[in-house]
Amino acid sequence: MNVFYEEAGTFKVGAVLLDNNSSLQVEAIHGKRSKIKANSVLFQFETPSLSEFMHNAQKLADELDANFLWECSTQDTEFSNINLATEYFGHTPTALESAATLLLLQSAPMYFYKKGPGRYKAAPPDALKAALASQEKKRQQAEQQAHYAEQLKRFMLPKEFYSIINDLLYKPDKNSIEWKALEAVSLETKLTAVELLNKCGAIPSTHDYHFNQFIFEHFPDGTDFKDLDLLNVINQFDHLPISDVAAFSIDDATTTEIDDAFSITQLPFGSFRIGIHIAAPALGIAPESSLDRLAATRLSTVYLPGNKITMLPDDIIHHFTLSENRLSPVVSLYLNVSDDFSIVSCESKLERIKIAANLRSNLLETQFNETALNKGEILHPFSSELILLWKFACKMEASRGKANDNNDKIDYSFEIQNDRVTINERRRGSPIDKVVSELMIYINTEWGKQLSDAGITGIFRSQNNGKVRMSTSPAPHQGLGVSQYAWSSSPMRRYVDLINQRQIISLLRGETPFYNKESANLSVTINDFETSYGIYNEFQRTMERYWCLRWLLQENMETINAQVIKENLVKFDHLPLITRIASLPEIVPGSYVKLKLSKIDLLERNLHAEFVQKTNI
Repeated sequence: MNVFYEEAGTFKVGAVLLDNNSSLQVEAIHGKRSKIKANSVLFQFETPSLSEFMHNAQKLADELDANFLWECSTQDTEFSNINLATEYFGHTPTALESAATLLLLQSAPMYFYKKGPGRYKAAPPDALKAALASQEKKRQQAEQQAHYAEQLKRFMLPKEFYSIINDLLYKPDKNSIEWKALEAVSLETKLTAVELLNKCGAIPSTHDYHFNQFIFEHFPDGTDFKDLDLLNVINQFDHLPISDVAAFSIDDATTTEIDDAFSITQLPFGSFRIGIHIAAPALGIAPESSLDRLAATRLSTVYLPGNKITMLPDDIIHHFTLSENRLSPVVSLYLNVSDDFSIVSCESKLERIKIAANLRSNLLETQFNETALNKGEILHPFSSELILLWKFACKMEASRGKANDNNDKIDYSFEIQNDRVTINERRRGSPIDKVVSELMIYINTEWGKQLSDAGITGIFRSQNNGKVRMSTSPAPHQGLGVSQYAWSSSPMRRYVDLINQRQIISLLRGETPFYNKESANLSVTINDFETSYGIYNEFQRTMERYWCLRWLLQENMETINAQVIKENLVKFDHLPLITRIASLPEIVPGSYVKLKLSKIDLLERNLHAEFVQKTNI
């Protein structure tokens, strides 16, 4: 005797060797013996033979129509496979017909719900209709996915991908058929998804790929300023007194957010007054206004070679920037300085000043430099002012105990024109650098002190054992050699500076400060600023690396000299590009080596370089 039984959801057949009523010992076609429960047996049979049974039953099952069987079944009650087979075949079913019916019922779960061994219930019409529609949708999706894959294999971009390129590149829906097709072909071609999309022409600009990724992740609503009521933001400042100084600014050629300017007024007996004037957007941007909330979201201007994303709208920047030949509202710090460049007294004011000139550092440096200072020959309309400021800056630097240790350090600037990059070197610590940096250090230190002395909350930047942190508590900044330091000199570029400027203005006006230590959003702002500022700076570094690689390709550089920093880490000569060279032998740090370049990848922003030889430069 043979039995047809169910085990672990699978139908099997076997010859009965021993019947113990509640269990049976059976032998399969290939001789394997098993013990099965008696209630798992669905029926017994003698013919056809055990070796032919399942093949013939499956062949018959393949001829059955699941939809017709569903129509033949009772719709509201359970039924056995014997009942349905009898209804379908029109007679008491044979063992093969019973087995075929069971195989069909088991393989059509959309049509029939299993209720027990050999028992089923027909799916309700609405449920069946929905299931069939879903099955058809999956079939169509599978066909579409296969169609996408075929195009991708030929490195053709399916037209349906055009509208979702950014999603596929930066945040793919891994359940979508587009991603599944892309992933399958990536595995087959051994390319990353980004590399595959690039070969399909989805990334016409590697620069835009990196820039758009940053925007996608950190500016999901875009970089435009929308729905801002600027009429209520920009106030008139006719009530502010007008200073009689003629101030000038010093910035690079691309700066539009001119935050600071300087003035010199001669006093009796060789003394003089230095004016440090900071643009005052806090006078016009009300706390918690729509513009303020947007600035609090951006937190800083984002810089990258050839571009920037400003913290404030252009209209606001234009209104407050210290452009020449116009009156601008400022917060000024005046320093009365003796003839030995010691500070005698200082005073802060809210006022308007006229900017006589916007000096650009690239042009100014040709006349105001160490060589010209040593010769005493500075041919510039502001030569006397610049010389006084430089001497004062030297005194301030010495008073902080910070001798100039930047002479051997190089800064780099990038100029992008018509997709061509020029990378310029500039020695750090030049007279221009010293004047601007020392005056900014002084004003941020002094205004931080004034806030602290008055018990007014500010955001302070401190450094201890090399670690920089920001908080509402003043603390020494060891790197600068000052007792406290509060960023307040760039209120159009950094939100922290805008907050501190509001507090300084309240101090000067004798008003209740808007922020206090209990302000719930102040600590949140500090944390958000530090996070965003770090992200923005890292983005700037990675884009500078990108343009260094572009320069190597542009100049067809096959070899380059580099200086060993440590171990296998090197810095390329005349470029702010640092990378590891696996083939670099053990060489003393500071030594120069010649490298052979290859495999520059602008998508991954890396390259392959091999050690050639040690050099003498």
